[in-house]
Amino acid sequence: MRIGIVGGLDRKARELEGIAHAWGHQLELHSGVIAGAASADGLRALVARADLIIVVTEVNSHNGVRLARRQAQLAHRPLRLLRRMGASQFETLARELAGAAA
Repeated sequence: MRIGIVGGLDRKARELEGIAHAWGHQLELHSGVIAGAASADGLRALVARADLIIVVTEVNSHNGVRLARRQAQLAHRPLRLLRRMGASQFETLARELAGAAA
């Protein structure tokens, strides 16, 4: 499964990618910052490629959350809004998703 995370988790990117890979998933990250057309296009592309979008709201701009929600709705992609998400919470989610896919 390809998982897209929108929210400021840049410092944990490698750790989250390792967790996703260990459970058979691919992970893409977007900071959630929508400063111009290129960043908005990047977010739209991430949503189009992902099977599941997770939006971390605590560290995300309102515009980033709004755009991610709208794009997920248009692309008919499942979306999870989480206030926070650490590595252990992501690992639990990745494990559950791997179990559901089996």
